[in-house]
Amino acid sequence: MKTTLSLKPAEVTKGWILIDADGLVLGRLAALIANRLRGKHKPTFTPHVDCGDNVVVVNAEKVRLTGNKAGQKLFHYHTGFAGGIKERSIAQRLGGKNPGHVISKAVERMITRGPLQRAQMKHLFVYGGPEHPHAGQQPQSLDVAALNRKNSVHNRKGSATEARPTETAGA
Repeated sequence: MKTTLSLKPAEVTKGWILIDADGLVLGRLAALIANRLRGKHKPTFTPHVDCGDNVVVVNAEKVRLTGNKAGQKLFHYHTGFAGGIKERSIAQRLGGKNPGHVISKAVERMITRGPLQRAQMKHLFVYGGPEHPHAGQQPQSLDVAALNRKNSVHNRKGSATEARPTETAGA
């Protein structure tokens, strides 16, 4: 009889992954990062153990959204004072002082809430520019755009217009 492998926290080995978010679609990127943080890509996945990898995301300010969501989708937050509810669009947040917060919140909302989520989110490192301080860990680069053509906005623009047949008014 075979049994299912269940990891103990001491048996977990964590790797380091580097993702360049330049031109990638936010939702697809966040879903992939959430799976890597949880460890669902590993054959030794155990739901109640933090068995995912450490993920470093660079160029967070260059992440893309499809449609008009960048200007229309609003995030609400409260300052803590009476009448202090505020709202900002994703475009304003990406252009602000902490553009990585957009990716962090998207990933955070895709992972199941609880103590395990808070532990897993500590393994996500998001930076707005191309530099990061984790070079000593030798992270493996992951090309997200090559995994699926829909992951990147750059790959879809030219092919979508060329693939459409042109209609004639007289026919």
